Amino acid sequence: MNITDITEKDEASPLIKQRADPYVYFHKDGYYYFTASTPEYDRNELRRAWSVKGLADAQPLVIWRKHSSGPMSWHIWAPELHFIDGKWYIYFAAGRAEDPWWIRTWVLENTSPDPFCGSWEEKGMLEAEWDSFMLDCTVFENRGKWYAVWAQKRQEREENSALYIAKMESPTKLSLPQTLLSIPEFDWECKGFRVNEGAAVLQRNGKVFITYSASATDATYCMGLLTAEDGSDLLDPASWKKSEKPVMVTEEKKGVFGPGHNSFTTSRDGKQDYLIYHARPYAEVDLAFALYDPNRHTWVKRIRYAEDGTPLFM
Repeated sequence: MNITDITEKDEASPLIKQRADPYVYFHKDGYYYFTASTPEYDRNELRRAWSVKGLADAQPLVIWRKHSSGPMSWHIWAPELHFIDGKWYIYFAAGRAEDPWWIRTWVLENTSPDPFCGSWEEKGMLEAEWDSFMLDCTVFENRGKWYAVWAQKRQEREENSALYIAKMESPTKLSLPQTLLSIPEFDWECKGFRVNEGAAVLQRNGKVFITYSASATDATYCMGLLTAEDGSDLLDPASWKKSEKPVMVTEEKKGVFGPGHNSFTTSRDGKQDYLIYHARPYAEVDLAFALYDPNRHTWVKRIRYAEDGTPLFM
């Protein structure tokens, strides 16, 4: 095993402390890039290293700070870094200082080959079919087409957020209408709050998998799974099968509480897939202030696969 590979010992403790909603992207330049929510929810920062483990000691670069008022001035959440058509993009959620829960999804663009250079330009809001609470956007390519998956509030429903998918007309514009993928319906998706959020995409073994997070951001937070056949119509709800049970939950004996809002990456040789996720090292947290508890840490875990090709996270 290469010394940069993740081991059982690495899985037993946080990779990066006080970084929630972690996203790791392995680029063709050989770097692993890392973005996440900071405890202050006031900025987007970027770090990189030659290995996943190296991200722990990499120095973050602040690439953007919140506005003083208006849109993008509060609750800067869950940035994701993507490289599309030769440009860098960051998708992130933000509210307003005057209305903190007016959460929408925004896009930054950098045309430099090196995301640590150049400038990050605000490209505006990613507009969905209707204007409502919207966050945790991820994007992915399948068979030459780009798709976005995100969480959004349906005003006619009682849930806090549901999952949607749409093709992308461009990196900054959705091709509408959007398709409903999942609503909180099982008991494990509705503890504290009725939530489906934090989607991440893994394409393996002839299938497209979407993990997502459910319930409140305490020890009840957990991960669900949607599965579609590669080559199926990803905009057709009938193409997706939803797991009736969570695929990752609190493991008290391991000191992992409320695992969720993950991303995926690989070892340098591509032979091992990694789950990058956040969790707390303890269960006790006041639900009313859970989002402001800074100790959601970034963890990493090797992924195993069942005989049918389904990823196993526990």
